Amino acid sequence: MPRPLDGVTVVALEHAVAAPLATRQLADLGARVIKIERPGAGDFARDYDRRARGASSYFVWLNRSKESLTLDVKQPQTQHVLRRLLAKADVFIQNLAPGAADRLGLDAASLRRAHPKVITCGISGYGSSGPYRDKKAYDLLIQAESGLLSLTGTPDEIARSGISVVDIAAGVHAHSAILAALIQRSRTGEGSSIEVSMLDAIAEWMGNPLYYAMDGQPQASRSGASHPSIYPYGPFATGGGGTIFLGLQNEREWVVFCAQVLGDAELARDSRFGTNVRRSERRQELRQLIEEVFRSLTLDQVVERLDGARIGNARVNTMAELWNHPQLKERARWVEIESPVGGLPALKPAAENNSFDPRMDGIPALGQHTVDILRELGFADDEIQKMQDAQFV
Repeated sequence: MPRPLDGVTVVALEHAVAAPLATRQLADLGARVIKIERPGAGDFARDYDRRARGASSYFVWLNRSKESLTLDVKQPQTQHVLRRLLAKADVFIQNLAPGAADRLGLDAASLRRAHPKVITCGISGYGSSGPYRDKKAYDLLIQAESGLLSLTGTPDEIARSGISVVDIAAGVHAHSAILAALIQRSRTGEGSSIEVSMLDAIAEWMGNPLYYAMDGQPQASRSGASHPSIYPYGPFATGGGGTIFLGLQNEREWVVFCAQVLGDAELARDSRFGTNVRRSERRQELRQLIEEVFRSLTLDQVVERLDGARIGNARVNTMAELWNHPQLKERARWVEIESPVGGLPALKPAAENNSFDPRMDGIPALGQHTVDILRELGFADDEIQKMQDAQFV
């Protein structure tokens, strides 16, 4: 069945995570994504590691269903290629270094003058104005700048998020903004310019801790893997070296937990733990009581008790266990896609839609589609050969 973005062409001057995540999600919905890469090198995320059977784990995750066009965009001799390519584009997205798109004549204003219907999207660290405009911005740097690091870790030491959460936030916001712009264009006939700042994106996601610390109030304390203000809500040791993560949200669950899981209904009436505030204040004391029961049971037995009492819980899984998670397998969330290193497993997009199948095409080799795209743009084989000889493509 047709996909929502069939017929939409996206031209991407992208690297690393934020823009590639946005465009991969557009490709999932059927868009044709032409990824412009540096000749001979490509997106530097191709070389982050070799953990995906010889390919980069980042690149495999972010670049399926795209076409790779190698093009040295800094060369004056390639500007005619860019012009022809952008004339076909519905969306142009870039996450180049601050000012780089402007120097190439690919700023939003210039592109919109030449192509009024194109939707432009620029992703940057801090935005196109303000005192931080030209400051270098990487995911972990903005985890620090945004205050996220002040909330993660233990009371003694801060800790980074285990994923590139700032890049992901920027990519998700860019994706949704582009979809909105496509809807807007269908009504007005005009394109629009989108700007996504990594700091703005993660600041939006920091909403709860921001308001919690409003008007100079103390911010939430770092509490390791436990919730900073709800208890018991975090990891607890079980017998055999296992760990269970449980979460209680209200007083009704606390009463059930005491009676059905800990086997001590009287504990629910103990004034020391009578409210969430009191339980949070006496975390270590309560932890000892809970783990005294849990350590006499295996992890499976603890899970059985918690599930029986309908108390929220989760196993603290490793990546190996996520690869083999029974829920993902049962719901057929994995498919195999092609890549330069052979077949690789890939997760289907998280948002399922019963009216179409997501696009799940292969991961491109560097420059795999260059000749085909240039021919499509009207270049003759001898012209293409000259560009190849000069290493412009």
